[in-house]
Amino acid sequence: MRLGSRVSPSLALDCGRPTSARLNIEVRLATGADSTRGWAADTAGAANWTTPAQIHSSPATVTHVHIVIMGCGRVGSTLAHQLDEWGHTVVVVDQDPTSFRRLGSSFSGETVTGVGFDRDTLLEAGVEKADAFAAVSSGDNSNIVSARVARETFAVKNVVARIYDPRRAEIYQRLGIPTVATVRWTADQMLRQLVPGGRDEDYRDPSGNVSLAQVHVNTGWIGQTYARLEAECGVRVAFITRLGEGLLTTSQTVHQEGDLVHVLLNEPDAERAEADLGKAPEGLS
Repeated sequence: MRLGSRVSPSLALDCGRPTSARLNIEVRLATGADSTRGWAADTAGAANWTTPAQIHSSPATVTHVHIVIMGCGRVGSTLAHQLDEWGHTVVVVDQDPTSFRRLGSSFSGETVTGVGFDRDTLLEAGVEKADAFAAVSSGDNSNIVSARVARETFAVKNVVARIYDPRRAEIYQRLGIPTVATVRWTADQMLRQLVPGGRDEDYRDPSGNVSLAQVHVNTGWIGQTYARLEAECGVRVAFITRLGEGLLTTSQTVHQEGDLVHVLLNEPDAERAEADLGKAPEGLS
């Protein structure tokens, strides 16, 4: 069977049924209205793992780990290059050996030709010692089956599967399968830019009192400092995204056109703060 080819949905669901020996895993879910608040620990002990969020946010400070990637398309090859550049040990699995051309000569990891959910193929890729497994082939069911094999059979700590169908992603998530629904994620990001306004939560603390959210800021704030914005709107700016890169603000940082603003909010004051951010600053209305 070729990587990315159709797999019986019943087989995928059978592999997805919870077992009595539940494993502690890191789960990234990008379904629903918010796609960026995805990494959540399943049970106690997860804090000691090297999570994908940590790998992404501070590659210079994390322990180098062994990662297996199933699928060498555009997403798989991009992941492989970035992780390889950060010094992690990477093995890419794909049924089609010609797909490895995407990796180029600069890739220092290894490649394995074979079906990504086949036991022997995974063993050749070193899955038994892997710290993370990513299933990013073009087939939803292939990704689900391989993710379950990596997690249930080989006890890989961090597992994620790319899913195109958001309805399937929700079903598999209820079965305890970590998924990233690419269609829903893309649509959500487009909607944020097409219809700005209000807030989109990135994170909420367990008590529900404090949230981190991306908020719409009135264009009247362009040219004004974030220090003034914080003082007048009663919020704390956690960070901004400018030209695709995260940036911590200082008392002198000025709001520019195109900035995405992420603020910390006290929930009782959230609606008032949203309203204030949606208005131009005093004296500039």
